Amino acid sequence: MRTNYKNLLLLSTFLWVLTPGCKKDFLEVSPQGSLTEALFPKNSTDALLATNAVYAQMRVWQFHSGGFPILDIISDDTRKGSNPGDGARLELFDNFNFNSTASDIFPWYAANYQAIKAANVVIQYVPEIEMDESVKSRYIAEARFLRGLFYFNLVRAFGAVPKVTTVNTEFDAARASVNELYNDIIIPDLMYAATTLPEKSQYGASDAGRATRGAAKGMLAKVYLYRGNWQQAADYAIEVINSVQYSLESEFANAFSIEGQNGQESIFEIGALPFESTTNGGNQFANTQGVRGTPNRGWGFNRPSMSLIGAFEQTDSRRDGSVIFLGEVLDGILIGGDLSTPDTTWTDASETTILEVECYNQKVWVPGSTTLELWGQNVKVMRYSEILLIASEALNELGMSSSALQYLNEVRVRANVDDATETGQSALSDIILNERRVELAMEGNRFYDLVRTNKAQQFLGPLGFVTGKHELFPIPQSEIDLSGGTLSQNSGW
Repeated sequence: MRTNYKNLLLLSTFLWVLTPGCKKDFLEVSPQGSLTEALFPKNSTDALLATNAVYAQMRVWQFHSGGFPILDIISDDTRKGSNPGDGARLELFDNFNFNSTASDIFPWYAANYQAIKAANVVIQYVPEIEMDESVKSRYIAEARFLRGLFYFNLVRAFGAVPKVTTVNTEFDAARASVNELYNDIIIPDLMYAATTLPEKSQYGASDAGRATRGAAKGMLAKVYLYRGNWQQAADYAIEVINSVQYSLESEFANAFSIEGQNGQESIFEIGALPFESTTNGGNQFANTQGVRGTPNRGWGFNRPSMSLIGAFEQTDSRRDGSVIFLGEVLDGILIGGDLSTPDTTWTDASETTILEVECYNQKVWVPGSTTLELWGQNVKVMRYSEILLIASEALNELGMSSSALQYLNEVRVRANVDDATETGQSALSDIILNERRVELAMEGNRFYDLVRTNKAQQFLGPLGFVTGKHELFPIPQSEIDLSGGTLSQNSGW
């Protein structure tokens, strides 16, 4: 039986918490119990547990676009992947044939609201606790940063959604407008975090991975980029750059290695442990996409498309750092692939026949010999290279092409491609968009980038994208049915 909206908002048992430890990373302690509504935080230890519980929600498999990487599959970066029989329903996203009852949409929608409730527990109840005021403010700021991120996820995917800012909320809450969600929650939450949280360097090793001032400013830069507020997007991105808290890894692949987790390029990422259980700290995000067959490292979903592979320039080192091809040897292991996952040909809406070859997402590759190691791969939410590209895009839109090229070429130099020299605003905009594609491939950005730049029809139309409909995902039909008419559906659905 599916969870209705009332049960979703009043759910309490999801609040898994992390037992505190003195010498361990806050994400390296397995959850030991649950914090229910009868046990809201009452002291400083509870406040820590409740704050850690918000982070734990991001390791729930469905939090990542329903579990499967739908945001990549729906773009031109990837195809469904795996073998033809497994996850066959995902082909509906490949071809834009899904509808409001698609079984992967509700869990994604619900997981973000579950995470919002976890954040609201901290925001609503921690202020009442007698404890160190500076630590209290930090916990609240962490929760507000995360709540802002969760709502940003929802708004980009579903548009207008119910605004929930307290733990107990009426089940029949109506959809708030997109402007209201940005102006009342997303931007204020991120701004509060940006003025309250420590810089990355001010955290000790045991707190690596917590939200930081740089993460909040970086997310504000991204929010303003999506809003088309170029000046503020540029300002916040440049503040992050000038903070000297971050830098590019010398090698692109290092940013996705175990050694590079929470490293110099990491603005914010979701921590995980190599345990095959979310409640023990594991995250199945990488395992879902891992090489299938030989070696047996995962399910093999999210196959890089030939379109993506062709988008890399000839000398671009990011292609080999992003795509695993059959016959490669990684960490001494020959990639043989899966006999039940054949190369395929298909015909798009423009009647173009396309070959897709068996290949895999190298950004989730983790050395090891079993499927277990991939459960410990952190999920990258924002990297420093994206901040440089946000600054570049915003400055170009402001007519400052020389400054835009400076930040763009920092990213390109690392990738071993020639500096861009184009100064025409429109042409440079196209170059930056493609640079975002090859730099941030399979990190969940491409679909949204095409929508916000009004390029979706151009690139995704042959895949089945329909303007006026597919810019947003449908509100889960089960929620509309159970709302008694309070919730309305997105246009076209």
